[in-house]
Amino acid sequence: MFQQNSPWRALWLAAAAFTLLMASLVPPSAPAQGRLLPTTTLTLGTALAHVEIAATQASRNRGLMYRESLAPDHGMLFIFEHETSQCFWMKNTPLPLSIAFIDSQGIIINIRDMQPHSEASHCPARPMRYALEMQQGWFLDYGILAGQKIEGLPPQ
Repeated sequence: MFQQNSPWRALWLAAAAFTLLMASLVPPSAPAQGRLLPTTTLTLGTALAHVEIAATQASRNRGLMYRESLAPDHGMLFIFEHETSQCFWMKNTPLPLSIAFIDSQGIIINIRDMQPHSEASHCPARPMRYALEMQQGWFLDYGILAGQKIEGLPPQ
């Protein structure tokens, strides 16, 4: 490719070494996960929620753990294959969040606030199909309450 003592060869080797060094500095659990998940936009009354979709066991288990921030009006939608009474906790999650538990018809069952790093369980009042996590207070700020319908939920 380059002659043995070519200055271009030295420059290429330096660039390759720099690239490898930088790649090794990025932790494997970096929050790039969010960019790998599919996304959608949900409508809740007059509010729009831009959400990442956690529809696999692995993505649901990871959730928003280790995230340091969320953009305004952004969150995560958890989708379950069947109705469930799955509870949520905030272990390894530094952000205060609110969670809405949603039935298969898109109706909000109940909403709970969750504190950072808490291992307290937050459960739906009855079996749900979806859970929507947003910045704490987001639902309250938009006047969104239990009993309201969410539009744009992905098919089950």
